[in-house]
Amino acid sequence: MSAEVKNSTNNVLETKSLGITFGGLKAVDNFTISIKRGQLYGLIGPNGAGKTTVFNLLTGVYKPGSGTFFLDGKELLGKSPIEISKSGIARTFQNIRLFSKQSVLDNVKLGLHNRFRYSALTGVLRLPGYFKNEKMMDETAMELLKVFDLDGEAKTIAANLPYGKQRKLEIARALATEPKLLLLDEPAAGMNPNETAELMENIRFIRDHFKLSVLLIEHDMSLVSGICEELTVLNFGKILTSGKTSDVLQNPEVIKAYIGE
Repeated sequence: MSAEVKNSTNNVLETKSLGITFGGLKAVDNFTISIKRGQLYGLIGPNGAGKTTVFNLLTGVYKPGSGTFFLDGKELLGKSPIEISKSGIARTFQNIRLFSKQSVLDNVKLGLHNRFRYSALTGVLRLPGYFKNEKMMDETAMELLKVFDLDGEAKTIAANLPYGKQRKLEIARALATEPKLLLLDEPAAGMNPNETAELMENIRFIRDHFKLSVLLIEHDMSLVSGICEELTVLNFGKILTSGKTSDVLQNPEVIKAYIGE
């Protein structure tokens, strides 16, 4: 049974000793962090440190072997990915996952179905409620696409977008679920410096405009140092250090971990 506690703090996410073991190996061990409302928070570490595994735990892809976590004071341990999404956690993936044969607009609309609902009968018979919902979904999706300058390509098939725009489309689709916490898994991967700079501005904008918190995994230290307010460093599944970004990036242990990468 999930628990709900009064969230008297300013934290949107709290994890408590999260852990998971694969084949006797502790992939994540005693992962404990707090993310404030409206905070831009980074999760960094060498390849194989357990960063994406943390995202999988927070989104219900994996069930923790130990520990728990809360969103706005509500315990989400044991919830399904769909339930966690409805509670307010959305994510993107290290390897882009779009509905590649569908249009840019339809990709974002798929993220809106938790917010705009109609009965199966209404959909099959194309009753008035169907057209009303479709119109509202089109308008909402277009507003999200405008954030990333993708509104002019709404009818484009997703697979035909350049790589950098596919990254942006995946973020737009995640935002369609109205998350309280957005998890970005290496959003700058494969981007050139100009695209990365634009992405930084996009992330700041969506944090301010949509009033949400962002937790991102990233290897691009220019993005990390330029946008993250606090960092946690993972190494071999354990937290190496946490704190203000400027302090963490000057930590000799952190530098050593990255040299070893």
